[in-house]
Amino acid sequence: MTDEKHEAPTAIASASTHDHNCTCGDASHVAFDRPPEGLPDEELLYELADLFKVFGDTTRIKILYALMGQELCVADLAELIGATQSAVSHQLRTLKQARLVKFQRDGKNVIYSLSDDHVYTVLAQGMTHICE
Repeated sequence: MTDEKHEAPTAIASASTHDHNCTCGDASHVAFDRPPEGLPDEELLYELADLFKVFGDTTRIKILYALMGQELCVADLAELIGATQSAVSHQLRTLKQARLVKFQRDGKNVIYSLSDDHVYTVLAQGMTHICE
């Protein structure tokens, strides 16, 4: 009986020492330093939800994938993803508002690219998640 009492605290202590300090006993959790103490501000949560809504359209996802590692104009994007230039322009407006794509003028043409590496990372992580 004495041994059982000593084993229980040890098991709890080792389970609670992994990265998330939970008692699940799984030490393979990915550590993101420490989880936040509470929820983020309501406005930030709203903005995050809006950002993820932008990823809810396959045409926008196709555009983002087409822009991975290259810069393209609307006509090239439309041809590449099999959509009309009007549809691509409409979706690019949404992507610009969400700061997922940026653009630069080249004479009469407007050339689009991903805003930064975060966009690439979100897409890559999403694909990894659904393929597991």
